[in-house]
Amino acid sequence: MIKPGSRDRKFHILITGLELEELQRFTGWMAESFGLDRRIADYLGKRPIGLYRWDIECLQDVISLALKDPAEHPDHSTPGYAALRGLYERVRRLCAEAFDEPYTPDETIPDGSCSRQPQEMVAE
Repeated sequence: MIKPGSRDRKFHILITGLELEELQRFTGWMAESFGLDRRIADYLGKRPIGLYRWDIECLQDVISLALKDPAEHPDHSTPGYAALRGLYERVRRLCAEAFDEPYTPDETIPDGSCSRQPQEMVAE
C-alpha cells in the first residue's frame, strides 16, 4: 500500500445520495487504486472522505470514463447521469486545487441538458 509522505495533504469531499450510489457502481473500475475502491464501496456519506492527490486523480478518471460510456449512461437526461456529472465537476475542482492549477470545466462531457449526444460522440 502506498504511504503518504510528510508533505502529502488530504483533501476532503462529502459525497452523498445519488452521487454516492452512482460512484459506488464503478468501484470495480478503480483497479490498482491503492484501496480507494474498497474505501468508496464502504463509504456511507455521513462525513467527508479524505483523499490524497492520487485518489482524486483516480476518481476523476473513473467518473470521466463512466460518463463517456454509452453502455452505462445511454440517456444523458437521467438523474443518475446528472448526479455523476455534478460529482465529476466537484472532483475536477478538487483536483485543480490539489495540483495548484486553475479549474476549467470539461467541455468533452455532455452536461445532460439534452438527451442527445454531440455529433462527434455518436458512433455510426
